[in-house]
Amino acid sequence: MSEQRLRSVRDRVRSFPDFPEPGVLFRDISPLLKDPVAFRTLIDLLEDHVRASFPKVDFIVGLDSRGFLIGPPLAQRLGIGFVPVRKKGKLPGATHSISYSLEYGKAELEIQSDAVEPGQKVVIVDDLLATGGTMCAACELLKRLKAEILECLVIIELKALKGSEKLNSIPFYSLLQYD
Repeated sequence: MSEQRLRSVRDRVRSFPDFPEPGVLFRDISPLLKDPVAFRTLIDLLEDHVRASFPKVDFIVGLDSRGFLIGPPLAQRLGIGFVPVRKKGKLPGATHSISYSLEYGKAELEIQSDAVEPGQKVVIVDDLLATGGTMCAACELLKRLKAEILECLVIIELKALKGSEKLNSIPFYSLLQYD
């Protein structure tokens, strides 16, 4: 991976102290999304990583909501489909749901019951891994559907919160890490 390409992505992440509450340093990807060259570089880096790591992937699974921003262009580049995992009540038809704890409360995620077939290989994407609650919940939903989770992939990992430790044996990759 080119350090220059990685730096062009890192340079487009900005920090907001004390958001959404005092003591939290929020990492904002909005400038990255606004810059078409930096965003293309982000997708290039993620595509390079997935292609090098996994010769066969059936779906990119994106988490509501920012996983929806990076998942579809990544899936399109890879020539595969995109599957959304959404907040409760947003998907039609039969769904599987799971409740989980967040840094700031509780939430519930859903996936359509026919989103993936047993044994299909998926990479789960989101913008950020903090405490790992959302990613772990998504993994549990995909396990219920008997998908093979190849990896959990994020742009930003907040290492001090140790979210990747909660993923246990599921491979994890982050493009950028912050303490």
